[in-house]
Amino acid sequence: MKQILLAHGNGGRLMRELLTTLIFPALKTSESSTDASAIMSDDRTPMLTSDSFTVQPLFFPGGNIGSLAIHGTLNDLAVSGAEPAALTFNLIIEEGFEIEVLRAIVESAGEAVSDAGVRIVAGDTKVVPRGQGSGVVIATTGLGWRAPTLMLGMEHIRAGDAILVSGPVGDHGATVLMAREAFGLSSALRSDAACVLPLARQVRDLPGLRFMRDPTRGGLATVMHEIACATGLGVLLDEKAIPIRAEVQGVCQLLGFNPLMLACEGRIVVVAAPELANQILTRWREDALGTEAARIGTVVEGGKVCLLTALGGHRFIDELSDDPLPRIC
Repeated sequence: MKQILLAHGNGGRLMRELLTTLIFPALKTSESSTDASAIMSDDRTPMLTSDSFTVQPLFFPGGNIGSLAIHGTLNDLAVSGAEPAALTFNLIIEEGFEIEVLRAIVESAGEAVSDAGVRIVAGDTKVVPRGQGSGVVIATTGLGWRAPTLMLGMEHIRAGDAILVSGPVGDHGATVLMAREAFGLSSALRSDAACVLPLARQVRDLPGLRFMRDPTRGGLATVMHEIACATGLGVLLDEKAIPIRAEVQGVCQLLGFNPLMLACEGRIVVVAAPELANQILTRWREDALGTEAARIGTVVEGGKVCLLTALGGHRFIDELSDDPLPRIC
């Protein structure tokens, strides 16, 4: 059998075979291990995140929807300051989907889980009729634990704080654009999709760290507007300091996109006390994920998000109001 049938989602023999011969082995788990009660609590603070993933194409340079779902969930926990403990993994599969393509997606998710040293403890599989899905949609939940003494959040941000990013922005959004080939363009770009847990571990316990966020949908600009709205403070970004690949700039200039609004899937934005900036950059740059980390701006008074341009002028950065692309994460 080469394609998913509606019967694969009916709870019977075909569903059991799909689980035992493909999904459980690919995710490196088993029915007996999918027991959330095995996760014991202690004096740490529980952190919970939930997300769903739909992307076209399902495979893109640097990843696919399977690894993207795992990395995205782990990253949400990582930037909260938590150490991931367990995940759930739910598949919604469209009737007629190629089983070998499904295998590749789920195996990629399993490798991402294994690399992070985290277990999948629960999940679900549903099949929807042909034409009522996007091939595969993945929904996840992540559980992690954070030290109760760790205080991270926008409420801790102060005027004068430094803003840093762990690497070039916009890679994922631009890569998915190119992978669609809807514009007749080609590029050597690869998505930055990755687990940022190593970067978060390096800095989360530093006194003076205020806030961490992974700039996914809406990109860097959206994170900056979230900070401004939540704090009443402003943000001044330095255009010359923001790492953006030339290929991403070229794609954006050609197609009319703002690279600051394109999704990243393997970056961290940090707000920290200014005296901490160099220490964070030093730690990040020692890791392969953070070699191009940069200090890109400052929290200021005023409640606006502005860009100090390369010519020395100031330009307001508008908040994203329309979805500039079909869903990419």
